[in-house]
Amino acid sequence: MSLTAGDPIQLEDYFTFLAPNDIRIKGTRIGIETILFDYLELGLFAEQIAARYPGLSVEQIYATLTYYWRNQGQVDVYLNRIDKEIEGQRRQQQMNPSPGVKRLCELARQRDRQATLSV
Repeated sequence: MSLTAGDPIQLEDYFTFLAPNDIRIKGTRIGIETILFDYLELGLFAEQIAARYPGLSVEQIYATLTYYWRNQGQVDVYLNRIDKEIEGQRRQQQMNPSPGVKRLCELARQRDRQATLSV
């Protein structure tokens, strides 16, 4: 998304608000939490983040960061909600692994037993 002179645009025009826990950069499947993780947790600059996601422009990255700076309290609540949701999903996966994961774990146990017996 790029602007031409005289085009009125709101910061929110850069995003698609799909649900209370799903805000994406317009025209992509990338959630703002992905960009904000790279910025807040990894300490990357906008240009470094854009290099990691070739489908995004530096303009979109700066729009995401500006949205965060202007709405930090609300976005922090959003990020906490996302973190809790991901944590819950991980717990569910650990408690109810798929048949493929169960099979891989069994193969790993067999390999470890064989390695122990070989010594």
